[in-house]
Amino acid sequence: MIFLRRQVPLLITLIAGLAMAAQYYVPHPASEQMLTSVTKWLQIIGGFALVLGVSSLFHVHAVKIRRKEEGWGYSFVLYVGMLGTIAVGFWSNGKEAVDGAMTAFGWIYNFVMVPLQGTMFAILAFFIASAAYRSFRARSREAAVLLIAAVIVMMGRVPLGEYLIPISGDLSQWILNVLNASVRRAILIGVSLGTVALSIKIIFGKERSYLGGGKE
Repeated sequence: MIFLRRQVPLLITLIAGLAMAAQYYVPHPASEQMLTSVTKWLQIIGGFALVLGVSSLFHVHAVKIRRKEEGWGYSFVLYVGMLGTIAVGFWSNGKEAVDGAMTAFGWIYNFVMVPLQGTMFAILAFFIASAAYRSFRARSREAAVLLIAAVIVMMGRVPLGEYLIPISGDLSQWILNVLNASVRRAILIGVSLGTVALSIKIIFGKERSYLGGGKE
């Protein structure tokens, strides 16, 4: 029984992984139908995962409210906001507008969610500026090059900087379209190769951490 419990999940992973990898190279209607079916099953599994995540979130914050831990008021606000949004969403059938008129669900999204997202990203701007200040100190040659490139890009991306230094606009575009693009492609190639290597290890049972254990 222990042998089956360990080997059956690996066998399922092997068959599913090889089948889905081969699907991209088989231009047949049956292959396309299989991809469609798998995509639907992924959506179903994602729905159950969403329910599980929401249930876990409710449990964690319910414990905070019951124990009156520090910041439990925010947990209560989370409860009210989430349950209220779900109720309004069901009441509005998930539609933001009906016949051109905004529903209550659309009002919550446009006048609550969107401003909250804008506020969050506005706050992140200060953290990014602080991190950039610490990172761009010219403590070495590489840091000095990074600092100069960052200054050129920032000057070339705003009208005032391009007015003060006219050539900064062309330099900024060259840095973004040539240097930055090449580095980004190199990073994407490395990430893709790492993903392929990890996928092969998972398919052939070398990597088993997804089962709750380590390598064997």
